[in-house]
Amino acid sequence: MHRRLAWLLLAPALLFIALLFMAPVLALLAGAFRIDGAWALSPLITFFDEPLHREVYWRTLRIAGLATLTSALVCYPAALAMVRVPPPWRGLLTGLVILPLMVSPIARTYSWIVLLGRNGFFNALLQGLGLSDEPLKLLFTEGAVFVGLLQLMMPLMLLSLVSALENLPADVLAAAATLGANRWQAFAKVVLPLTQEGLIVGGTLVFTGCVTAYITPALLGGPQVLMLETLLYQKVNVMSDPASASVIAVLLLVTTLMVNQLLKRVSK
Repeated sequence: MHRRLAWLLLAPALLFIALLFMAPVLALLAGAFRIDGAWALSPLITFFDEPLHREVYWRTLRIAGLATLTSALVCYPAALAMVRVPPPWRGLLTGLVILPLMVSPIARTYSWIVLLGRNGFFNALLQGLGLSDEPLKLLFTEGAVFVGLLQLMMPLMLLSLVSALENLPADVLAAAATLGANRWQAFAKVVLPLTQEGLIVGGTLVFTGCVTAYITPALLGGPQVLMLETLLYQKVNVMSDPASASVIAVLLLVTTLMVNQLLKRVSK
């Protein structure tokens, strides 16, 4: 009786998940790997037979992975500093971190176009310091896409780490110091293991955001620096190739899930 009642209570949530999450994923898989009523891996093999497709895929993984690693290295010290300030100031800092998330990604990306342009701030700074005699090509490069995505996604990592560090018991660092651990040992053997869930969540959010971003790679990378999302747009709107677009969508989904599982395994 109780089990039947529990299933009845769960039925609306299960139906919601099935209709809005499972059904679109199954439809996506069917569009990518179902040919003439049979399942086949030939669309995936055909996709990776193209050198351009392989280059775009590995470029996407490289830029997203580097942005995730850089955000973790930068945000851990920042998060440690934020949780040590008094609560009123911590709230102000958290608001400043959240503020960029309220600005449209298009506006934030256009600001990088102004800064990285031939007549932008960075070229003027390099020429003013005598490091360059003429404007450098900073736009439409992998570096420009990396910087844009890093600035776009870094608040997600910082907020995840701050949330994890706020739940860290206050006496564990004092206990580690009492046992003779220095600051680095305390961080590596105490803080990092106890806050690894925040790192996994932040890493997954940053990597997923970088892999699935369209506006930033399109504006800062252009056609010279294609990523999976911009390639997906071209397949649908320029080449009218929905089969390849479905394969790319599946790759985005599977790659994100694999990275999440990899982060969990590394944490263990």
